[in-house]
Amino acid sequence: MAFTDKKLREMYAGGRGNTTARRFAHLWARIHALGLAPRRWVTLEVPGRRSGRITRFPLGMADWQGHWYLVPMLGADCNWVRNVRAASGRAVLRHGRSRPCHLVELPVPERAPILRRFLQQVPGARPHIPLNPNASLPDFAAVADQYPIFRVDYITDRIPARQENPLPRH
Repeated sequence: MAFTDKKLREMYAGGRGNTTARRFAHLWARIHALGLAPRRWVTLEVPGRRSGRITRFPLGMADWQGHWYLVPMLGADCNWVRNVRAASGRAVLRHGRSRPCHLVELPVPERAPILRRFLQQVPGARPHIPLNPNASLPDFAAVADQYPIFRVDYITDRIPARQENPLPRH
């Protein structure tokens, strides 16, 4: 089943997914969480800002200069962005395994090159962001305030290796 850009935009009219979009989101969230898609496709798990229940969102990440970034194709008012902000950036990304992370929102002046990279790497976002993936950086800078970008900082709570007692036993 192929969808035109127009149909894809209609699935998210008003910034929220219709029934079809929600069904696809549930399916893709499972696939991404299991790690059955390439590494850039993940499931974001974050507490709902009102219910506190874990909500899941299938997302594509962009890599840029050694970091991974999440970008909301629907802009700043989408649910996952509001939930992440309410959770102070604390979330879990799933791709075969769960990885706790902290999502750090970037200032607007830093967003343009990452937004362009996101459009180049995540084709499903193209119908929703009104730019060509190869547009100039000033074009992306002109809309950067409408699309928050979050750097993924994975949390590594590794247990330190067991240290030997420095004092000799007698």
